[in-house]
Amino acid sequence: MEIPRKLIWPGSTQLAPVPAVLVGCGDGRTHRYNLITVAWTGIVCSAPPMISVSIRPERHSYALIGEAGEFTVNIPPTRLARAVDWCGVVSGRDHDKFKERSLTPLPGSQVAAPLVAECPLGLECRVTQAIELGSHTLFLAEILAVQVSEELLDRSGRMQLEKAGLLAYAHGHYYELGRCLGHFGYSVRRKPGPTVRR
Repeated sequence: MEIPRKLIWPGSTQLAPVPAVLVGCGDGRTHRYNLITVAWTGIVCSAPPMISVSIRPERHSYALIGEAGEFTVNIPPTRLARAVDWCGVVSGRDHDKFKERSLTPLPGSQVAAPLVAECPLGLECRVTQAIELGSHTLFLAEILAVQVSEELLDRSGRMQLEKAGLLAYAHGHYYELGRCLGHFGYSVRRKPGPTVRR
């Protein structure tokens, strides 16, 4: 296989694909429920389960999360792509995003921030640390609870998230996740040997 020629670019945010998630914030009383679209997010620890989201300080959701110390991360299906995009370009200061996009706020079991009922998977998160990085502040949070749609569970209770038609984001464009190529560890899994008849 021929090795492609590489060009050197300045350091930049070229990691892709990444998830495009709806982050829920506000408690519905002191602060109206709000949603912000975030692509700078990811799991950072298994035990305890932790996640990070990075948000610009000028965004409306930044203050809501900073004040409440909690938020939700909602994994949207492709049918919500337009809503996901819209929630990322308009401000919750001027729009009721749940109402205007016909999305249903779902109460959390551990946090006051709303989940999105139309999303097949939602993570309830409590902030443990806020780190100012430059253009963004990283909110590091523990995942306290997970809400998953029942239709994604098989008979044994295993989650089949691949059936949800999830979104991915790459350099300003949204994509639908494609076919499965293997599972974790499949490259080293021992193959059964030939059957020997005696």
